[in-house]
Amino acid sequence: MTARDIKIVNIVVSASLGQDIPLEKMAATLSNTEYNPEQFPGLVIRIKEPKTSALIFSSGKIVCTGARSMDKVKESIEKIIKSLEKINIKIAKFPDVKIQNMVAAGTVGMDLNLNTLAMKLDNTEYEPEQFPGLVYKLAEAKATFLLFSNGKVVCTGTKSEKEVHEALDKLIDNLKHIK
Repeated sequence: MTARDIKIVNIVVSASLGQDIPLEKMAATLSNTEYNPEQFPGLVIRIKEPKTSALIFSSGKIVCTGARSMDKVKESIEKIIKSLEKINIKIAKFPDVKIQNMVAAGTVGMDLNLNTLAMKLDNTEYEPEQFPGLVYKLAEAKATFLLFSNGKVVCTGTKSEKEVHEALDKLIDNLKHIK
């Protein structure tokens, strides 16, 4: 069995605060925000700990990115709610959080011949002059992998840690069948 290791490096979630949010007031009051409505309708709020960023829209919808665990997602959203309290906006209940994407990085524990894989696997894109990795869409796992010749991998498109591990198992299984 190959040595394999994969860790969640980014979780993208969406949630709704359940009420309209005055973005101009947030931007004027809070220092860790960026708001330029002529360029983009959402306000960016950066949280130092855990290191995450969130887009907040006037509808109360949030997209939060950068957390490496669901506990850190929860912590980030709690900090956003606390920030809103500073401008007298009370959020009645903690929002339902929906995972949109999980990104994981790791290794399959073996060197990979990307030229061979590009020829023998379906659903691949490999342009070594433009990018050193091979893109492999694993349809049955609803995951997309970036594969590198040193065995490093990045997995995206999954929505749970279980899906990440299942996709990695399937990837390794597929790689073992290629000679």
